Amino acid sequence: MEQVSEQTPLITNDAVVLGILVLILAFVFKTSSSKHPFFSKFYSVVPSVLMCYLIPSLFNSFGVISGEQSGLYHVTSRYLLPASLVLFTVSLDLKEIWKLRHKAGAMFITGTIGIVIGGPLAILIVSTFAPDIVGGAGPGAVWRGLTTIAGSWIGGGANQLAMFEVFQPDPNLFSAMIAVDVIVGNIWLAVLLFGAGKAERLDAFFNADSTAVNDLKNKVEKYRLSIMRIPTVPDTMMVIGVGLGITGISHFLADLIAPWIETNAPYLEQFSLTSGFFWLVVIATLFGVMLSFTKARELEGVGASRIGSVFLYLLVATIGMQMDITAIVSQPGLFLVGFIWIIIHLVLLVIVAKIIKAPFFFLAVGSEANIGGAASAPIIASAFHPALAPVGVLLAIFGYAIGTYAAYICGILMQMVAP
Repeated sequence: MEQVSEQTPLITNDAVVLGILVLILAFVFKTSSSKHPFFSKFYSVVPSVLMCYLIPSLFNSFGVISGEQSGLYHVTSRYLLPASLVLFTVSLDLKEIWKLRHKAGAMFITGTIGIVIGGPLAILIVSTFAPDIVGGAGPGAVWRGLTTIAGSWIGGGANQLAMFEVFQPDPNLFSAMIAVDVIVGNIWLAVLLFGAGKAERLDAFFNADSTAVNDLKNKVEKYRLSIMRIPTVPDTMMVIGVGLGITGISHFLADLIAPWIETNAPYLEQFSLTSGFFWLVVIATLFGVMLSFTKARELEGVGASRIGSVFLYLLVATIGMQMDITAIVSQPGLFLVGFIWIIIHLVLLVIVAKIIKAPFFFLAVGSEANIGGAASAPIIASAFHPALAPVGVLLAIFGYAIGTYAAYICGILMQMVAP
């Protein structure tokens, strides 16, 4: 993994990289709305949001740009993600979202259980034919490294570091695990984005009752049409002002709250409450929800969620830029464990979704709220409809809260079965 990171990409200037990413997005959206037979056929198979994600990953994999050396992901995740969450939640209908809680919660918890039992089962499966891949002793024991993936896949970065502190894997092993975490997680995100484009067919497979999800989408659309008008420059400035202004306030408060908790209540670290990013997402979402009860709701009529979507797609492109498919070659054994782990997670989700007749939306968001956390769960949710983005965020926040505990249980189980 060290070698991959040391290679200098063809383009190192972030201004140029940003230009490339925005041109990729422009190309994808232009061609996906084209009436040309080739593009119509192509995008009927491959969802446009998936292309916004895959093309940057190919540029990264072939060394044109480098997600690892670029600062753009940090900018989009810290500045544009909170702004998009505010703009998506401004027109929120909280009563309708509340109706989704049972199935959304059930699929989220199923996803968590899938990660907890998937790790030990993946170790057991691989140890039957290649025990050396999942063996090792002391700090070099592979199960210790895998606990950090469990932390990341149930919660996020803060939970991953908590597992690193608890189980103390060898630092070289940890860097290999980060590669597995990022690449397997990103490939999984691509699979879910592909599924989002085929939601109707998948809902038919689950015999799903998607009434509540459709009601929410229809209500938002109806409300949007009732207040829609051609936006002026002051309107657009107002939308961007609310989005980025509240992002600024959220940063200001997060910078006060997280260090205060770290100093005065360090034991709350296990709930990710000492993470600045956690508070950033929570506060931005909270402000958006509060604004949905005020006149600010009418910003939806001048394109609040449209501008929010632009911000989110820039985040999609920078997340895609993190994926280096060629890294799989350097640690094929560990990636095999990661893929088996994700498949177990998926199988459990499919079984439960079939039993409770949950729409694919709940499976995808419940899964990504675990595996991807607050940065990518709203991307999956908004691939179904911008109005659904808050569902992804709310579930991801639960993931942060339980991530350390669930990952610890997973770690103990992996220790028990490791050869």
